[in-house]
Amino acid sequence: MGRCAIYDVAVKFVMVPGGWQGGWVFDSVAAELRRDGHQVEAVTLAGLELDGPADVDRPPNLDTHIDQVAEIIERSGETPLALCGHSYGGMVIAGVADRLGDRLEQLVFIDAYVPNDGDSCWSLTSDSFRDLFVAGARADGRWVAVPEGLDPRARPHPMASFVQSIRLEGNPGRAPGRTFISGGAWVGSPFLALTDRLRDDPDWRVHEIPVGHNIARRDPHSLAAFLGELAPDFT
Repeated sequence: MGRCAIYDVAVKFVMVPGGWQGGWVFDSVAAELRRDGHQVEAVTLAGLELDGPADVDRPPNLDTHIDQVAEIIERSGETPLALCGHSYGGMVIAGVADRLGDRLEQLVFIDAYVPNDGDSCWSLTSDSFRDLFVAGARADGRWVAVPEGLDPRARPHPMASFVQSIRLEGNPGRAPGRTFISGGAWVGSPFLALTDRLRDDPDWRVHEIPVGHNIARRDPHSLAAFLGELAPDFT
């Protein structure tokens, strides 16, 4: 019997990938959640399409990606929603939640940036990642080349989305539950201090899957199992 049958709660998970990756990174996680009766929409952000961006000379920025995911939430009907973001995707889901928090039951940051108003991926990340961004964008200043070791489906990431500051208005209303899933103490992680801080915050749930940053690829079963366990909180 699947988790959905146990709790009689069907959830829609909208999943936003991190830098350079597309919705394909969640394929194994999505398959397990769907087997349990949930819906999953794994997003490929604008500019990261497998066939390349529509306009190479005008890379999308953070606002573009927030608008894209907000549109998905707005057309998702009345099914309980969990909005999940990995790494850079945390910037995106934070912006969406600021606009549409009333539509969300859960906000899940998967080893991801958790911004305040005015933050950017650039300001929140580590020096090593800033160096990687600059080196990767050296060719044209617009697109950050795919780092070594990523999946062949990965695509250059728009630099504008890494450096643009987020605008959060702190809109009043019912706030979704907030969860941070840590990948543990991998080399170069910019999330260690954040994880420690959130562990002491009663408004957050912190869970660890200590396999490194790319949790969806390294341990999709544990990630899907934990996300499925959030279902009782939707009742």
